[in-house]
Amino acid sequence: MFPEIFEPKSDEELSIGQVVERIVRLNAGLNEFWSKADGWAPVKAAGLLGKSRLDWQVSLSASLRHWLREPADAISDGDLILAWATLGSLVEGTLKLLLSVYHHDYQSDLDALKASNAYDHKKGQPKSPDGLQLQRLRLFVKGHGLLGLDGDELVELVQARRNAIHAFEDRPIGTGAEFQMAVRGYLTLLRGVNNRLPYPDEIYKPREL
Repeated sequence: MFPEIFEPKSDEELSIGQVVERIVRLNAGLNEFWSKADGWAPVKAAGLLGKSRLDWQVSLSASLRHWLREPADAISDGDLILAWATLGSLVEGTLKLLLSVYHHDYQSDLDALKASNAYDHKKGQPKSPDGLQLQRLRLFVKGHGLLGLDGDELVELVQARRNAIHAFEDRPIGTGAEFQMAVRGYLTLLRGVNNRLPYPDEIYKPREL
């Protein structure tokens, strides 16, 4: 079964720099375990995870440092657009990881797959989670209530802001302060996903410290 619902909350006691370092550590640990999950994850899930680029999640996490400013709003529009694109890629990768690990549950829910346009009607089979765009991922996890209200709102916000990179017409890109708050939300979402992934023993579970 899919993991229970969790609701991300912002982590106000940490500096934004500390938040980013914890994101880097968690994604590095997730890469270390899940990119070599043969023998633990089911065969189909292990196959998906083995070819995924979880190492890019680590590199993208580290690149969040490039978009931090003090004060938060002392960031150009171009840099802010790139910042949202980076965060959007991280959110997308984390949701793909969750659905890949729980691949059996993912592919078994035909109603949710069809409702989120994650079902290939021509081939008569679910689309692989590693090939889904953020919109389809968002609809699927929202349909299952996997992230809770706060998590759904975070993913929707990041998706809307990061889509500005594809637009020529005017689109809202928010502020540096909003971006930093979304980064805090991503840390909590990442923690929630990590806490609900199955590990053979606690010593294998990625840590942020």
